[in-house]
Amino acid sequence: MYTTKRYGATIPISDYLEGYVDVDTFLECCKACPNYDSRWSCPSYAFDVIEYWKRYQTLDLTAVKIIFDEGYAGRELPEEDIQRITEASVMQIKRELSEELLRREKEIPGSISLSAGSCILCEGDCSRKENKPCRFPDKMRYSIESLGGNVGLTISKLMGIGLEWMEEGKLPHYFVLVCGLLRK
Repeated sequence: MYTTKRYGATIPISDYLEGYVDVDTFLECCKACPNYDSRWSCPSYAFDVIEYWKRYQTLDLTAVKIIFDEGYAGRELPEEDIQRITEASVMQIKRELSEELLRREKEIPGSISLSAGSCILCEGDCSRKENKPCRFPDKMRYSIESLGGNVGLTISKLMGIGLEWMEEGKLPHYFVLVCGLLRK
């Protein structure tokens, strides 16, 4: 159904902040998302996002391109099929990346990972909706975009990958998941 291709890049935080982070713009995008103020991994935050970035020296980026087989890529498919294929591929890779990054955190003292998109630990039933603490504070991680990082610009300039947007009723040729590891 799909294959994957990995990409990586490392950038100093000072360079990343200067060239790729625009908190105000991405906060506005986040406000349009149903996860805004509904998941602990998503804005609004009770901390200064720029100061969060500045706690670290380096960002190790990982991108995984999920490339769909010709029988699926770019084809019109029923919405249920698109949903099933997306869940079977994207969610599986996302879980694998999260586990890999948590292992890397243990190997590199003082590091913290950035997830590929919003948190999925509670499968959409985040305790933030009830104004309760996170159920998995040891595993919940913010995403690059939730901290104002421009993921599209990041992967195009640092990894040579363009984003392909999904069209109504068609599976794209590929998806790209982007995550990272912040190091001190």
